[in-house]
Amino acid sequence: MKESVIYQAIKAEGKEEGRQEGEVNLILRLLNRRFGQISPDFLTQVQTLSVEELEDLGEALLDFHSEEDLRQWFLKK
Repeated sequence: MKESVIYQAIKAEGKEEGRQEGEVNLILRLLNRRFGQISPDFLTQVQTLSVEELEDLGEALLDFHSEEDLRQWFLKK
């Protein structure tokens, strides 16, 4: 059972979802620490990003000075 293709696909999908959730939580914590509570619109946008996009945002937010920088990042995405 554990060696079946379907099992492996489900397992891989679960790992990716878990990784994405962890990335979302980290990015939201960093944004909230930098800017205070972020708007619900940004919250929703962050939650829909892929792992790669979340990693890009994590790097970019090191240079952010305001929520406007976050807004501009989403516009460029």
